Amino acid sequence: MTNNDILRRIRYAFDFKDSTMIKIFALADFEASEEQVSSWLKKEEDEAFLNMRAKELAAFLNGFISFKRGKRDGPQPKLEDHLNNNMVFQKLRIALNLQAGDIAAIFELADFSLSNHELSAFFRKPSHKNYRECKDQVLRNFLLGIQRQQRPNQSDVEA
Repeated sequence: MTNNDILRRIRYAFDFKDSTMIKIFALADFEASEEQVSSWLKKEEDEAFLNMRAKELAAFLNGFISFKRGKRDGPQPKLEDHLNNNMVFQKLRIALNLQAGDIAAIFELADFSLSNHELSAFFRKPSHKNYRECKDQVLRNFLLGIQRQQRPNQSDVEA
């Protein structure tokens, strides 16, 4: 999944307007213009499409944590130059304050199942012997489950 895909899916799942998206970026002390946000949300075929860098997605996800849980005092976390699916999954878990049972229920909404052992492996440090890389399919199903949870009466539109 590309950074743009992740941003589009989160925006659709939570039905965020452009103004809300800009506020979320601002919560991470990142300035994003309406034009940038609009270009990041476009499909790749669109000539106005702008590829979203990892640092920009990290800013959105950090801002999303602050948006959902409140901005923490002191300096904001440093923005990562590189993100992988495990990091995205972890940031979403923190933002939504999810426990293992909550995550399992979200996967169930997407007709996808994982054991608690498989799930906990995604949140381990990469150096841990039981660490497991979060593949696109897992993250895609997690975002689909969130979409179905947040917008239960909507059809499954690809964001």
